[in-house]
Amino acid sequence: MMTDPIADMLARIKNAIMAEYKEVRIPHSKMKEGVVQILKKEGFISEYSVEGEIPKKEIVIKFKISQEGKNVISELKRISKPGRRVYVSKNEIPWVMNGLGIAIISTSKGLMSDREARRNKTGGEVICYVW
Repeated sequence: MMTDPIADMLARIKNAIMAEYKEVRIPHSKMKEGVVQILKKEGFISEYSVEGEIPKKEIVIKFKISQEGKNVISELKRISKPGRRVYVSKNEIPWVMNGLGIAIISTSKGLMSDREARRNKTGGEVICYVW
């Protein structure tokens, strides 16, 4: 049994980027798919798809490459962990790399980026930072 599936997903993405893979496959869950949707919407990945049947569903993430030939994602950092949850109010939403990165926040209205949370004036649990 895995204790922190989101940290596992972020580690798989980070390892695939460091190994210069073009895509990575991760086990599916609704939470992971929500995080990947935000990465797609914010322009950190080129595309993703969900493949397979119920017991063995996987998310296939295709990375976005910049004009210099490097991956658009340079770092992923897990913030709220099972042993220490990190919550923020609408006034405390963090700026990641002075606005160049994003914070993914789990709110009562679902997963959203820090910009959306500020626009909706909603706080919540800070899942991770991406830049």
